[in-house]
Amino acid sequence: MNAVGLIVEYNPFHNGHAFHLNASKEAANADVVIAVMSGNFLQRGEPALVSKWYRTRMALLNGVDIVFELPYRFAVQKAEIFANGAVSILDAAGCNAVCFGSESGDLASFLKTIDFLTEQQEQLEENIHRFIETGVSYPKAVSLAYHQLSDSNSYLDLAKPNNILGIEYIKAIKNQRSSLHPLTVARKNADYHDEHFASETIASATSIRKAIFSKECDTFSIEQYVPGPTKQLLLDYYNEYQVFHQWENYWNYLHFRLIQSSTEELKEIYEVEEGLENRLLQAAFISDSFQEFMEKIKTKRYTWTRLRRLCVHILTNTKKEQMAGPEDKASYLRLLGMTDTGKEYLNKRKKDFALPLVSKLSSYKEKDILLDLKAARIYSLGVAHHKTKELMNQEFKQQPIWIEKR
Repeated sequence: MNAVGLIVEYNPFHNGHAFHLNASKEAANADVVIAVMSGNFLQRGEPALVSKWYRTRMALLNGVDIVFELPYRFAVQKAEIFANGAVSILDAAGCNAVCFGSESGDLASFLKTIDFLTEQQEQLEENIHRFIETGVSYPKAVSLAYHQLSDSNSYLDLAKPNNILGIEYIKAIKNQRSSLHPLTVARKNADYHDEHFASETIASATSIRKAIFSKECDTFSIEQYVPGPTKQLLLDYYNEYQVFHQWENYWNYLHFRLIQSSTEELKEIYEVEEGLENRLLQAAFISDSFQEFMEKIKTKRYTWTRLRRLCVHILTNTKKEQMAGPEDKASYLRLLGMTDTGKEYLNKRKKDFALPLVSKLSSYKEKDILLDLKAARIYSLGVAHHKTKELMNQEFKQQPIWIEKR
C-alpha cells in the first residue's frame, strides 16, 4: 500500500485542507493518507481550538486514514525542530512521500533555494548576526540576510510561512537520510495569516478561528469554508464543553505560574533566555489579560510566535532539561485514530515500523510522552470546571478512534 504523509494541525480542518489532502493523494498516487498532527498545543504557541481527539475525528471523516500525534517536544517548537520530528514519524511509519502546501507550489524552487542556502551558509550566518545586532527578530534577520544575498525573483520568498516550513521539511529529509519523496502543492486563495475571508469557499484557519470567536458557537458563519463533518464536530464540542480554546482561557493559570515564580525559577523554563525572565515578571504584575501581557512583553527582537511558545512552556512548567535530547527524531508513534483503510495498513506494515507504535498510554513509559500527558492535563483546564476531569481522563481512557466504512 502506497502511503503519502501530511504534516498538519487542522485547527480546524477546512476546505483548503481538503484540497491539499486530495491533491497530495493524487500527486503521490497513494492508497493511504497518514497525517502527523500536533497535539493540544500548536507550533505558533497557542492552544488548539478543540481537543486533539476532535481534530483527529475531523481528519478521519474528511479523508485521512491514520493520525499520529506529533509529540509536544516537537510540536511547540521553531520550524526546524517541528519539521524534524514530523518527518521522522512519517519516515518511521513507512510513508513513500510527504506532501506539503506552500505559497510557491514548485518543488524545483525549493531545491534550488536549499542549494543556494547551503552554498552561502557562512555569509548568510554572518549577515543574520549583523541584522540581529540591530534589534530585529531572528526570523526577520534571516529574511533580510537572505534577500541581501539573493535575487528574490530567482529563489523562494522566505517571508512566507509555508515556504519556510517546506524548506525545513526537505532539509529534514536530507539530514535524516530518509527515503521520503518530497512533494508540494500550491495553497489556494487564502494566505496562512489572512484574518479575513478572501474567497467564497477557501479561507485560512486564522480567519475561520477569528469568525468563530466573534460569533462564539455560531458556526454557520463559517459553514461555506469547512466540510460538513468539521461544522458538526465544532458544534458538538461547543455543546459538550461550552467553549472553544484560546489563550484567554488560560490567562489565570499562566498569571499564577508567573507571579509565584522567582527569576531563577523562570530561567529554568525552556526558551526563557537573555534576561527575558525579568521582563516577563514585570509585565505579569501589571497585566489583566493575556493580550495585555503580550503587548507589554513584545519587542522587535522577539516575534509574537516565539513569545507565545515561551508562554506555553511556562504554563506547562516545561524546563530546559525536559526538552533536551536529539532534535531530529521522535522516539515513538502515538496512534490517535484510523479508518478501515488505515487499520489495514497498520496490520500489514506495523511490524516494519522503525519506531514503537503506542496506542495505550499505560503501556509505554517515555520522557517525551510524559510531556504530552502533562500538556493534555493543562489543556483540560481551559474548559468549565465540571468538565475538566472528563477531558483530563480522556487522555488515558480514549482508545484510538476507529472510523468504520458505512
